[in-house]
Order: sequence, then structure tokens, then C-alpha cells
Amino acid sequence: MSEKTMRDRMLAGEPYIADDPVLAEESRRAQLLAHRINTLSPNDTVGRRELLEELFEGFGEGSQLRPPLHCDFGYQTTIGARTFINWGVVLLDVARITIGDDVQIGPHVQLLTATHPIEPGPRRDKWEAAEPITIGDNGWLGGGVIVCPGVTIGADTVVGAGSVVTRDLPSGVVAVGSPARVIREL
Repeated sequence: MSEKTMRDRMLAGEPYIADDPVLAEESRRAQLLAHRINTLSPNDTVGRRELLEELFEGFGEGSQLRPPLHCDFGYQTTIGARTFINWGVVLLDVARITIGDDVQIGPHVQLLTATHPIEPGPRRDKWEAAEPITIGDNGWLGGGVIVCPGVTIGADTVVGAGSVVTRDLPSGVVAVGSPARVIREL
């Protein structure tokens, strides 16, 4: 039986070394596609959509993403239909990022799946891992929201601008702060 590659480990949610040559090449591919997306004319909506469909595992019908965009791999991200993502999104998609239908994402939002060891030795040796992020249908993340690894945000939930989401949020609530806390139900 063969040993798992670092890519296999990453996709399985196991610790892996990020500067593996295969992962580095896949990340360069995503960076090149993001660069092309980020430098297209604002009028080239057809070209942008084609590149977004090439970059992401799924990019839903009627969805829009305003550059600049930054991501690790692209193929770990799925964006539903009719979703709007404003300028400056960061998608650290080492683990899966799933964004539902009709989601609104404000400017400079960060969805961060990567984790690093607390212990100095493994961190020095460049080990890391990741946990998936899910944003439910019809959610709204205000400007500057940071979503931490392993978080699920339920459908119809609103997260206030500048909030840091460190734990799951249920459906149909408003949450604000750092860490984000539910302040009311919808």
C-alpha cells in the first residue's frame, strides 16, 4: 500500500506540509487565474465568468464576484447561484469552502480554512491542516467579516461588519462582534 501524498492528506483533512511541490503548482495555477480575473477590464463580464468557472469547483448561475480575489486552490470552493461577492475577498480554501445560493458577501471578507499547530516544533516544520467553512443560503456577511476554520453559518443569518466568527451560527439570526455572538433571531 502506497503512502499518502501531501495533496491526499490535505484533501482528507489531515495534517500536511503546504510547500509540497504538487500543492505549490496547484496554488500557482490558482494565483495565475486570480491574477487574470483581477486584471480583466471591468467590462469583460463574460471573460471574468469563464475564468471564475475555470478556477472554482462551482460558480452558480447569476453569481457575481468583484475583484480583487485571492485564493489558495479554487477547486476547493463552490459558490451557489445568485450570490454576490464584493471586492477584496480572501478564500483560503485549503479545506472546502461552500457558499450557498443568494448569499451576499461584503468587501474584504476573509474565509480562512487553514489551521496551524500551536506547538512550535510542528509549526516550524511547516505542518498545517484545515477545516471546512459553509455559508448557508441567503446569508449576509458584512464588510470585513472573518470566518475561522471549521465554521458553519446557517441559512438566512446576517453577520455584522467587522465580526470574527469563531463558532457555528444557527440559521435565521443576527450575529456581531469579536467573537461573533447572536444578538437576535430573525
